[in-house]
Amino acid sequence: MRYFFEVSYKGTSYNGWQSQNNGIGVQAVLENALSKILRNPVEVTGSGRTDTGVHCEQQFFHVDTDKIDEIQLRQKMNSFLPSDIAIHSIHAVRDDVHARYDAIERTYKYRIVREKDPFTYGMRWHFFKPLNVESMNQAAALLIGQQDFECFSKVNTDVNHFLCDIKLARWTEEEHTLVFTITANRFLRGMVRAIVGTLINVGTGSITENDVKAILKSRDRKKAGANVPAQGLFLVRVKYPETIFLKK
Repeated sequence: MRYFFEVSYKGTSYNGWQSQNNGIGVQAVLENALSKILRNPVEVTGSGRTDTGVHCEQQFFHVDTDKIDEIQLRQKMNSFLPSDIAIHSIHAVRDDVHARYDAIERTYKYRIVREKDPFTYGMRWHFFKPLNVESMNQAAALLIGQQDFECFSKVNTDVNHFLCDIKLARWTEEEHTLVFTITANRFLRGMVRAIVGTLINVGTGSITENDVKAILKSRDRKKAGANVPAQGLFLVRVKYPETIFLKK
């Protein structure tokens, strides 16, 4: 049977979702735990990849295995996994459902604090320059809709096209934290951090709303802003059609 696992993790200690030569990824930790608990080699397929240091409030991965007791397996995994990774639910799904390709929407948040705060260290970006949030929101509105976002993508990325359909892009203040929320059907590698870096440049007055329009038309990554640090970025939601889940 195929099962969807809902997972969250603090990304500080991991080299993103996938392991690299210089560090272990969350995927490898999950595969190790499941393989030992189920006493069989297990491969995990995630709903997407996160970069080194990026955090995740909700991610899904699928696993093919014999019929399991979802509640019991969740308890065993949370006992076995390190404290910075947690399993929140396990659901049986149709055999043809894929954790990555059947996701219809993803939401990220980027969180910024203006004053030094030891209790948010590693979980926020500390940015102290004044920002014009109204201008940042006006520029963010230019991103809404289906467009080519090659200007915000890492170069040499393995994709067939750079079209993404952005449904929401907005800055808000939440409990002394400046938060950028962005929702789309798909994201390119490095896209959110490049967008935030570009909008920060708008907020500081380095560039204008018209400059953002020109950056989008250019399709040139060099014209967009620098990637902001990973510690402020959170994958917060992955959405699927309700029809993929098997009724109990």
